[in-house]
Amino acid sequence: MNELKMALLGGAALLAAASAVPASAESLDQIKAESNAATAPVTQWDGPTTGPKADKNKFVVFLADTQTNAGSSGSAEGAREAAAALGWKFQVMDGQNTPTGESAIFEQAIALKPHGLIVGSYNSKAFKDLFKRAGEAGIKIVTWHGAAAPGPIDGIPEVFWNLSTDPYAIANTAAKYAVAHSDGKANAVILTDMQYPIVVTKTRGQEDGIKACDTCKVLSIENAPYTEISQRMPSLTSALLQRYGDKLGYILAFNDLYFDFAAPTLRANGVPPDGAPHLISAGDGSVSAYDRIRKGDYQIGTVPEPLHLHGWQAIDELNRAFHGEGPSGYVTKVHLVTKDNINADGGDKNSFDPGNGYRDQYKKIWGVQ
Repeated sequence: MNELKMALLGGAALLAAASAVPASAESLDQIKAESNAATAPVTQWDGPTTGPKADKNKFVVFLADTQTNAGSSGSAEGAREAAAALGWKFQVMDGQNTPTGESAIFEQAIALKPHGLIVGSYNSKAFKDLFKRAGEAGIKIVTWHGAAAPGPIDGIPEVFWNLSTDPYAIANTAAKYAVAHSDGKANAVILTDMQYPIVVTKTRGQEDGIKACDTCKVLSIENAPYTEISQRMPSLTSALLQRYGDKLGYILAFNDLYFDFAAPTLRANGVPPDGAPHLISAGDGSVSAYDRIRKGDYQIGTVPEPLHLHGWQAIDELNRAFHGEGPSGYVTKVHLVTKDNINADGGDKNSFDPGNGYRDQYKKIWGVQ
C-alpha cells in the first residue's frame, strides 16, 4: 500500500473516530456570543516578553509547500521581515505543491547548511527521514502547520516547535459562524483533504461546530485534495448544487483557496453573490478571500491566522533553539473576519495583522531597535 493511500485511510479512520463522539449542543445565543467575541480587535500583546538576545550572522531557509498558499507565503514574508531586523540571511524555496518538489527543496536546503529551517505546510510525517538528516547536520527546525496541533511533533524530535493557532478552534469558529449567520438553520457541506493531520483536525472542528446546533445539519464531508483544487473544484461545486439544490446553505473549507475556484462556478450556475450557498473558510485569510468578503461576493467569513506574526515567532523560536533554550510556548488566539470587521487589524491591507505591537515586542526581546 503506498504512502498516500495509507495517509488517506488513516485520515478517514481519525475522522470516523472523531465523528462517533457527538458534539455538545449549545444554545443559539451561546453560539452567537462566541462568534461575536471572535471578531473583537486584537490590541493586547499576549506573547512572550523574555528570551535570549539574538546572535548575528545566522542563515535561515524557509521551505514552502507552495507560494500560492497564502498561509505559507504570508508566514514566509513575516519571517523574512524578522530576519532582516536581525541582519540575518534569509531564503525562501518553493515546493510547487507536490511531494516531489517538497522533497527536492528539502534536500537542497540541507546542502546549503543553514543554521535554521522553517518548514511551511508540509505533511511532516511523510518527510521524517529528511527531518532526521537535517537534525543530524545540526540544523535547528521549526514548522508552520506541520502537524495537527501547535507544539512538538510526536515522532519527529528534530522539530523544535510547530507553529499554528489551534486548528480545531479555528474550524469550530468558522462553522459556528454559519450557525449564527443562519439563525440556527445551517445546512453545510465540509470540504477536506484527509492526507493532512491538521486538516482532519479542522474537519472535526467544523463538523462539531455545525452539530452544536440541534437544528443544523452536515449534509456531507467531501474529500477534495488540496493539490488538485483547480481541477476538481469547478465540477465538485456544480455537483453539490445539483445534489442538494436549495438545501445547500453553506460550504465550509479549511483553506480560502478552494473558494477561488468555487465562486466562479457559483456565478456560472446563476447563484447570486449574496445568496446560498455562503462560503466560510477556516484559514488562512488570503487577499482574494478578503476581497470576496468585502464585496459580498459569495464568501462571508474567514478565520485567518496572523501570518506575519507567525513568521516573527518562527524566527524567535529558532533564536531560542540556537541558544539551547526551550520554546516560548506561544499559541495565537482565534480571530473571525466578516464584512463587519474586515478593515480592522490589517484588513484594510487584505490580511490579518494584529495591532498588538508584536514586532516591537520581539525586537525588545532580541535586543535590537
